Amino acid sequence: MLAIELCNNILPRLQLEDTVGKALQLINDFKVSHLPVVSDDKYMGLISEADLLNADNRKMHIHLLRDVFINISIKENEHFLKAVNISNQYQTSVVPVVSDDKEFLGSINEQNLLRTLGNFCGAEEIGGIIVLEMERSRFSISEISRIVESNGATILHLNTTVQPQTGLLSVTIHISKKELSVIVAALERYEFDVTSYFGEEKFENQIDSNYRHLMNYLDI
Repeated sequence: MLAIELCNNILPRLQLEDTVGKALQLINDFKVSHLPVVSDDKYMGLISEADLLNADNRKMHIHLLRDVFINISIKENEHFLKAVNISNQYQTSVVPVVSDDKEFLGSINEQNLLRTLGNFCGAEEIGGIIVLEMERSRFSISEISRIVESNGATILHLNTTVQPQTGLLSVTIHISKKELSVIVAALERYEFDVTSYFGEEKFENQIDSNYRHLMNYLDI
């Protein structure tokens, strides 16, 4: 999904001649942490609530705070995941959307980003989740998919993250079935480390997990 598809004009924009007091009132009214500033429809940057609160007085014009504008935005034809990255990196509740020539087109708020990200990750789809941990060199989508499909299921979504403490790859698989015990057993037969899984056998999962950890401990 492209940024322009999530863009809206409900969130206000500030003009350079607006006052700090007006900006703070809008931030309070719309429950955001930042607002975009424009001049002649050109995007100038984001101003944060913290910087507004640090201003000398509420009657000061926004243009006097240009040195603290945050120069971040996303172009209309870029993927929405870049907006997620910007929001996370800069801790903003608003991501401005601009054209190639910096014309301000609107903003994406964090609620819309979160909802779209949830749909993108299949959070509302029925199924189970299995989490694996492995060395990066062991990661093979085709092998994991083959094991899952040979047990009557399909992979709906797959995400990977690197554990900063160990450098190991954490692989989260969203599977089309809630009954996961057979698939978990198959993965373990192929020496994949299943760290957790979430389906209909939640209580049995915990017992089985404890049993496997005990067996691993006794093997040491």
